[in-house]
Amino acid sequence: MAQIEVQNKKNSRFAFQSKSFNTFMAGSLISRVGDWMDLVALNWAVLQFTNSPIHLGIMNACRLVPTFLLSVPAGIMADRLDRRKLLIWLQVGMMLLTFVIGFLVAKGPAFWLFALIVTIRSMLAAMDPPIRNALIPNLVPESSMASALAVNTMIINLSRIIGPAIAGILLGITNIANLFYINAWGTFAVLISLAIIRADYQSIKYKDKDAKITIKEAVDFVKKKPSVQSLLILAIVPMVFGFPYTTMTPLFAKELLHLGPEGFGVLLSISSIGAIIGTSWLSVGKEIIETGKWLIYSIIGFGLSLLLFIGTNNYLVAGLAMFLVGLTSQTYRTLSRITLQKQVPNHLRGRIMSIALMDRGFIPLGALLIGAIASSLGILWAGSVMGLGCILTTLMIVLKRREILKV
Repeated sequence: MAQIEVQNKKNSRFAFQSKSFNTFMAGSLISRVGDWMDLVALNWAVLQFTNSPIHLGIMNACRLVPTFLLSVPAGIMADRLDRRKLLIWLQVGMMLLTFVIGFLVAKGPAFWLFALIVTIRSMLAAMDPPIRNALIPNLVPESSMASALAVNTMIINLSRIIGPAIAGILLGITNIANLFYINAWGTFAVLISLAIIRADYQSIKYKDKDAKITIKEAVDFVKKKPSVQSLLILAIVPMVFGFPYTTMTPLFAKELLHLGPEGFGVLLSISSIGAIIGTSWLSVGKEIIETGKWLIYSIIGFGLSLLLFIGTNNYLVAGLAMFLVGLTSQTYRTLSRITLQKQVPNHLRGRIMSIALMDRGFIPLGALLIGAIASSLGILWAGSVMGLGCILTTLMIVLKRREILKV
């Protein structure tokens, strides 16, 4: 009997035991494949229309800056309203705007009109992650939360393999606009999954419906938790210096390796293989101890991997570097999210995660910085700043906030 109880406790760690979670992840996989096809098409369209790293940075700023403005309101909504219904409305809005983007690309739009529509869609997209990250723990037992978050990241990275690879092929045989249309139709998958999980979904209910739900409560919580503060601060580093690699990879691939859209898509897919291995390990492997040290190791590894990529013109070495980029970057990001969620109570989860997910808003700032360096000093300088920035800034933070090593 004792052996059975131990086995049940062990099995309860794994999120795939929840049918609602499995359904949601299946729909999310299809939708996210379309999202990554969309991203490849978006970056390649800008590069084709403008041939400018600055315009690449501007477009991705339009795509990600709304995170700063709307992440917190989305977190408040996630703690106040039905998270499932919120996601449904957001997905419908993004689907319609994606059809509009496809139409504009087919007509050959002016850059600023194109950027405007992308920005409007991004305003809705910025609200999705805080709500989605608050919803996922409601679909599994508490003991499965870490596994569920790791699986969610694994699904994202699996889509990063499939999406760019498909996009690279389609860009060679069809118009760019068709990739946006495919993404729009793919949104139906996640809408269907959200409709199916209704019966099992446990929404958050408050005893006092008139109680105010404000960001101040979340901010006060963060102020009292130095470990949470350190996690939030550390998370900014790879966003500024490392993750702009997804924006700049088309330029790096074209200038350093002389690759077209197919090769660019393959490089992103290779990085996703590394990411899946990292997140799979976190999902089904033993529970990580001394997570703070693992967080530091993974960011430094991320920086070293970027330096390896930028320092070679050999396709095989570049592929190895991109594999390591995916492995280290997503091991860090997933472990950071798991560690943070474990320290946050459910009634604050939407708001705390909205603050945490604002780190994504630093990616366009980094992309603008790296794009400016690439334009003025060259590609090699830009890549060097990315890699060294990750390493040196992380070490500075560790020296100032040693509590991160004890998380």
